[in-house]
Amino acid sequence: MKKILITFLILTTSIGFSQDSEWTYLFDGETLNGWHEYNGGEVGDSWSVKNGELILSSKNDNLSRGNDIITDKKFTNFELSLEWNIVKGGNSGVFFKVVEIPEVNQPWKTGPEIQVLDNDNFSANRYHKAPALYDLKPIGKIKYNKYGEWNHLLLEVDHEKNIGSITFNGEKVYSFPLYGEEWDKMVSRSKFSDDNYYENLRPEHSFFTYAPFFGKFKTGSIGLQDHGHTVRYRNIKIKEL
Repeated sequence: MKKILITFLILTTSIGFSQDSEWTYLFDGETLNGWHEYNGGEVGDSWSVKNGELILSSKNDNLSRGNDIITDKKFTNFELSLEWNIVKGGNSGVFFKVVEIPEVNQPWKTGPEIQVLDNDNFSANRYHKAPALYDLKPIGKIKYNKYGEWNHLLLEVDHEKNIGSITFNGEKVYSFPLYGEEWDKMVSRSKFSDDNYYENLRPEHSFFTYAPFFGKFKTGSIGLQDHGHTVRYRNIKIKEL
């Protein structure tokens, strides 16, 4: 009996270790290693590390932008898990499938975004509230923790199944296609459309963004947005599928 118990404990420990080891931390909690500015070099002074948190310090004026950072490593099929904490009225975002192109000056012109937002104090429609797939699919009622509190995002991207999914604070938000006819239809109704006829379909938007590379890639970096507001991230980890 004792021998059986010891064997069981060894197997349980081994299995548990295997499951934990599938996750890789993209942020080590101490340095900015593994990250760089989009189309740039080392991460600038706007980002810092304190108490295991990756912090963007900003003027909170919606104007001081441009310090978007992305991972050195690129991913195709994965689960991404992280926590974020935004200031009152704050706006940020988590990008995926970001590809650096010299003539493209913003990561959101290549990689789709999961919205990070103070839903209560930032005026936004259902396509733009956290944690929506930004400008592509609206969200319904969600369990949301207010500004100054932590929210947990789990993003799954599986090109083999052509399914992306968002889970927020432990609750499934929705799934969405990653390519194909349904994806093209969502893009055609967004600001990333190849032309601006979407303005007639989505009158709440009155602007057009020229982004011919948007969502065209299956492999790319994970990115964090500087939208002019202070935001904190922690426990950023990924599991490749």
